[in-house]
Amino acid sequence: MHASVALATAALLLPTAAQADATPADLPRLGTSNEAISVIGVSSGGYMATQLAVAWPDRFEGLAVLAAGPWSCAQGGLGRALAQCMGTRRGPPELDVLNRRLRDYQARGLVGEAMDLAELRAYVWHGDDDGVVAPALGRALAEQLADWLTNPADQLEFVLAPDIGHGWPVRTDERIPPTWLAQCRTGGGTHLLACGQDIAGEALQWLHGGLTPPSTGAASEGSLLAFDQSDFPARGLGPVGYVWIPEACEAGGCDLTVALHGCGMAHEQIDEAFVRHSGLNEWASANHRVVLYPQAGTSLANPQGCWDWWGFAESTWQLDPLHDTREGVQVRALMAMIERLEAPAAP
Repeated sequence: MHASVALATAALLLPTAAQADATPADLPRLGTSNEAISVIGVSSGGYMATQLAVAWPDRFEGLAVLAAGPWSCAQGGLGRALAQCMGTRRGPPELDVLNRRLRDYQARGLVGEAMDLAELRAYVWHGDDDGVVAPALGRALAEQLADWLTNPADQLEFVLAPDIGHGWPVRTDERIPPTWLAQCRTGGGTHLLACGQDIAGEALQWLHGGLTPPSTGAASEGSLLAFDQSDFPARGLGPVGYVWIPEACEAGGCDLTVALHGCGMAHEQIDEAFVRHSGLNEWASANHRVVLYPQAGTSLANPQGCWDWWGFAESTWQLDPLHDTREGVQVRALMAMIERLEAPAAP
């Protein structure tokens, strides 16, 4: 995914010698609340966000997906991922087939129960000029979710945004370096789209409601901590992840949002552009919410640093990889990070 920018972004904003030598901290125990957790992702991170929420729906209040298609669309195959879950030259995903896959997983205890999945709040957004993941796939995800939710009219918001390409729209201001912005319609680069749209706020407001908007132009009060991801071993993860900790959350008790970047958007490729300028940090500081930014890594099997939505991170001998279940190695690593943050803060 994002093949047109893989080479360009790989060399963008390389870390300084001081950054390279710095030893990242452990992910802290912050005593975050387990009552109002949300997960939001874009592109491959959107696919992974849905996998995480379907695997553990009882652990999440809300799911937001940008520029991605239905849950388990690839069904463990890279060919299907490319031809039916990015473009649709093989035709649209067969939602009835995916629903049978879900029911089989539920019967085997590999994902959450239908009653828990039915209670999620969901926000699905797609740019209608997306040339990487076809907009029809976002609509298919919304249709899939509507079939699962108790009351989709109240629980689900689907937005097809005119004249916007593939990526994560942001509200631009002078704090974001111009080199860290991409064209709203054409995308590319960091995939932070200069659309003047606060997608972070729109998604969080839908998922949680009643939030306090951050002050326009005000700097966020908090700290961005780089942490060692080797504590959470899983194929396809990078060495370092990030967590945004508002000052008010250092003593514990805050809510949590997990934010999953897309292909070509990890620190290894675009430095700290996404983790600093997604817009989530400002909303988090205004509403006592920690933001976890796990990071995927690049490899020969995954040169663009995508999250595992087609099965590359599972054992090579598996004919039917379980990447989209509770047994998926990346799903388990992400849940372990959440559990670390929920652990009581040190006295």
